Amino acid sequence: MFSVQLLPRTPKPSSSIYSPNPFKSLNPNTLKPSKQTFKPKPHKLATIQSVLQWNRKPQLAGDTPRVVVITSGKGGVGKTTTTANVGLSLARLGFSVVAIDADVGLRNLDLLLGLENRVNYTVVEVLNGDCRLDQALVRDKRWSNFELLCISKPRSKLPIGFGGKALTWLVDALKAREEGSPDFILIDCPAGIDAGFITAITPANEAVLVTTPDITSLRDADRVTGLLECDGIKDIKMIVNRVRTDMIKGEDMMSVLDVQEMLGLALLGVIPEDSEVIRSTNRGYPLVLNKPPTLAGLAFEQAAWRLVEQDSMQAVVVEEEPKKRGFFSLFGG
Repeated sequence: MFSVQLLPRTPKPSSSIYSPNPFKSLNPNTLKPSKQTFKPKPHKLATIQSVLQWNRKPQLAGDTPRVVVITSGKGGVGKTTTTANVGLSLARLGFSVVAIDADVGLRNLDLLLGLENRVNYTVVEVLNGDCRLDQALVRDKRWSNFELLCISKPRSKLPIGFGGKALTWLVDALKAREEGSPDFILIDCPAGIDAGFITAITPANEAVLVTTPDITSLRDADRVTGLLECDGIKDIKMIVNRVRTDMIKGEDMMSVLDVQEMLGLALLGVIPEDSEVIRSTNRGYPLVLNKPPTLAGLAFEQAAWRLVEQDSMQAVVVEEEPKKRGFFSLFGG
């Protein structure tokens, strides 16, 4: 079998190499050892950056602003982590993003973004007329095209009249802003399928379903998928979070292909299990901002890229080649 091997480009021959005495024209002072020290460039980081850039900017598909709700049904699967990392990835790609934390009384999105000390006003104050909408929006200092909006303060209750219509009015107000409407409005949906869930999905026209490869999360995800379709949301994609390849190989965890076949949804991204998630959460510094980037951070950026272009990925089965048996294997070796 033929194989093609790429060889490094050969340098062009210079005149000094083929001259009879190439050192004649050199100044003796230039032959002294230089005091400058040259450090090798890190090739691994450059390779990762070239993969992230993909030599082009993603083209925004669909009508703007795109209102996307990030939900799961089951708590603790990574909805808020996905909202923070995908939102900042979209901002890094050059799109304006407004992230709405729709979890009433148990908000956490501001903690993951490191903005908890800058939230002075919420949607409740906007509805009561105590402040303007632009005062309730918290602009990120690292990426000015990313803004956070919280529904209420911790340990507070919403007024009885707050519901899907109020959140729809809020989204319409963001669309009609003088400085222009954002490209993306991400809604971090609370866990469960009660009134908070119904309120969060009302203004959305797209949904990202976050799940983990375990049976409890999959059953809740299947139930939420049916509720989203009943509400008129047809564009539903899923992100499979906390995937461990070692457990999949040992048949202790369902593969991504099994999850996709069970739910029947388009696959937006696969996020591997990463211990850096806990560190970034405690620091209020999302994974996608880490240098060098982690595997989970790269997966979130790729998921954001597919979300921009309304693309998806396909899980496949990779068959491992059988191990070659040597002569001693006949004797049990």
